[in-house]
Amino acid sequence: MTIPPLSVRPARNNTPIAVDGGAVARELDLDVAVFRQLMDAEKITVLCERGTGEDEGTWRVSFYHDDRRARFIVDARGRILDVPAS
Repeated sequence: MTIPPLSVRPARNNTPIAVDGGAVARELDLDVAVFRQLMDAEKITVLCERGTGEDEGTWRVSFYHDDRRARFIVDARGRILDVPAS
């Protein structure tokens, strides 16, 4: 099943960043369909942080569900640059 990118809006400039939902589901150890249902039900929390200094132009996007966390470093187009260790 293909999942459309998730749109995350950083608080500072409100420009949406699309993150691969399939990658997030995998990191949270969830089936894509279950992940989408949880997102729709607002059971997954998202935190988006803007990089500064040498990290300017990147964002750290974290998704939380129960005791699990999926964290990604992405560019302005939502391309995953890194998946930091939990």
